[in-house]
Amino acid sequence: MLARTVSVPAVTLAATTLTVAATLAAPPGVAAAGSVAHGQVVSADPVDTTPHVLDGIVNAVTLVGGTVVVGGSFTEVREARDSTVLERANVFAYDLATGRIVPGFDPYLNGAVTALAAGADGTVYAGGGFTATDGVVTRKVVRLRLSDGSPVTDFRAHAFGGSVTSLVRSGSRLYVGGDFTHVGRTPRTALARVDAVTGAVDPEFAITPGTPRGSRTKVYAMALSGSRLAVDGSFTTLDGLSRPQLGLIDVGATRAKVADWRTDAYAPSCSAAFPSYVRGLDFAPDGRYFVVVTSGGPGGPRKLCDSAARFETHIRGETRPTWVNHTGGDSLYAVAVTGSAVYVGGHQRWLDNPAGSDSAGPGAVERPGIGAINPATGRALSWNPTRDRGIGVKAFLAHPRGLLVGSDTIRLGREYHARIGMFPLP
Repeated sequence: MLARTVSVPAVTLAATTLTVAATLAAPPGVAAAGSVAHGQVVSADPVDTTPHVLDGIVNAVTLVGGTVVVGGSFTEVREARDSTVLERANVFAYDLATGRIVPGFDPYLNGAVTALAAGADGTVYAGGGFTATDGVVTRKVVRLRLSDGSPVTDFRAHAFGGSVTSLVRSGSRLYVGGDFTHVGRTPRTALARVDAVTGAVDPEFAITPGTPRGSRTKVYAMALSGSRLAVDGSFTTLDGLSRPQLGLIDVGATRAKVADWRTDAYAPSCSAAFPSYVRGLDFAPDGRYFVVVTSGGPGGPRKLCDSAARFETHIRGETRPTWVNHTGGDSLYAVAVTGSAVYVGGHQRWLDNPAGSDSAGPGAVERPGIGAINPATGRALSWNPTRDRGIGVKAFLAHPRGLLVGSDTIRLGREYHARIGMFPLP
């Protein structure tokens, strides 16, 4: 671990910092995407204890007990009240309650981290574009010990032919999504399920995305609720069945199968620069519905380009979104559903903007870089903390004490919070 001292940017400290830290001191439990319900919308005032990521971008966040693990493409971090800069190679960890960076967790990953999932026994799974961890071969996915950052060498789920973009763990199973072609010696196109301990490929899960929109088949995002796995990405079929860019998989059966649920909502094209435009997705805590966010460029009110859309989980056959909220020409990359709100992030300027075309149409509301939507009506909530837009929010994680946000910019809620921040529950 290397350190050096630099000047510290001015930070406005909220008077509630000590109160928030004391509240966070309680064990937060497990927080997996889509699993944590909030009774109200989070505060628009971020906590002042989160560390700062000083370069690059944060792509993924997860919580293992009381430890936050942050992944992305970066080299330097520091604590909120310390000028000491620590070198970290694309992943680091800190204490949720205090913001203190975990000193022993300092693995060297030789490529970007784009996905994280909490593991058992004080471990975390990381996926991305790397091929080695501390000199040990770990092709695109690795299980790391939080105690010292070392790779768990018994876990061998090497992905070949592409990178890993999404990870979801459920007990003894780990779902892996990306644009790879093999896991170990087993052919798996963009999607696999492996043993969470050994990394062995599960022969009972062989769902194959196909017929990509663009040059490569790719799973962008996954979310799991009960026996249903939602996947989106650059594909138009799942196991040969028409599922343009989005599908549900029944993972409760002995052998996984594509669910009798489909939508043509993402069949139309958006801008030619975005042949595939689905991005993040997340289930509601009760699993009754999920929300998908997209890029794509202005597409007008009849298309789902640059939008957030709610879908009901247990409908059979063809379905349409329950509601759609358009940005009017700006990408959304991340979404978190808590029951009280649907949080969306990207580099958007507006929500409620179906008639906008890189402009504010009738009824548009300003929500720069981050916003919240009413889960029932699909209209923007009044919550408007703002953030520097940049590329956009790439990671959300709702947990029992609030909402973690990862991005590529340094101002969140009108304060300095470089690339990682947290909005607490009131």
